[in-house]
Amino acid sequence: EVQLQASGGGVVQAGGSLRLSCAASGFTSDEYVIGWFRQGPGRIREPVSCIKASDGSQISKFGQGRFTISLDNTKKTAYLQMDNLKPEDTARYYCAADEDLPVTIFCRPGSWRWGLGTQVTVSS
Repeated sequence: EVQLQASGGGVVQAGGSLRLSCAASGFTSDEYVIGWFRQGPGRIREPVSCIKASDGSQISKFGQGRFTISLDNTKKTAYLQMDNLKPEDTARYYCAADEDLPVTIFCRPGSWRWGLGTQVTVSS
């Protein structure tokens, strides 16, 4: 069973940075995809950035230049480095994962394996 544990959220002023971590376990191979989604107040959950372990292919839905996804496959831990944060980035950030999917299919709303998320609050 795939399990995900997100951490690293907090309260930060606009222009600040945070690094989120997602520790994963339970994958049956390296053909897994993992990514970050977020849900702000009154909004639907949306993909942020996703990466595939086997080939490093990745997608960033927004935040280019501000958000960077990375993966340490030896630790099965994904990271989201968020720089120059803005108040509109305030949301609960969830990591999600699945196996045997292209990153293009995974990085969209769907019935993935979800962690509990970590709250990011950006004050102006």
